[in-house]
Amino acid sequence: MALSAEQIQYLNRHAPGEAVARVLSELLLNDRDLLGIDANERSITFRFAMYLQRRCADWTVDCEYNRDGTEPKRLGHLELYPDCEDDEAKTVFPDVIVHRRGTRQNHLVLEFKKSTSRVDRQIDLRKLRGYKQQLGYEHALFVEVGTEGRAIITALEWA
Repeated sequence: MALSAEQIQYLNRHAPGEAVARVLSELLLNDRDLLGIDANERSITFRFAMYLQRRCADWTVDCEYNRDGTEPKRLGHLELYPDCEDDEAKTVFPDVIVHRRGTRQNHLVLEFKKSTSRVDRQIDLRKLRGYKQQLGYEHALFVEVGTEGRAIITALEWA
């Protein structure tokens, strides 16, 4: 199954959109079985990142990379955690990033969610906005993938 024309058009609103569209199509084609069995999100994002690295040769693509330069990657309080007394920064692990390690050159950050997840997507969208505002990512994208027999992209949202 491929992306719809509307999804491709939506992705192309941002510079990395063409590469992301091609990679999502590749994921849907090559890893239908992984999506169909509702595999762990990390397995899905690893495969996506592997394909994306081939299309972003001048950048490094990492999964769950928790460094900002050499320090742990942190976001200030964005109402992401249930403890309202916690106003200190939290270490974060973006699902997939395109960057230059050891620098502040942060090109693209993606948060993935499986369609079977019960966690509110607004949490991921707040994180994505935080990555852009606080860590300087140029582009931030939320991707929801269909699982349990539905190898499709069910939602896309640039933050």
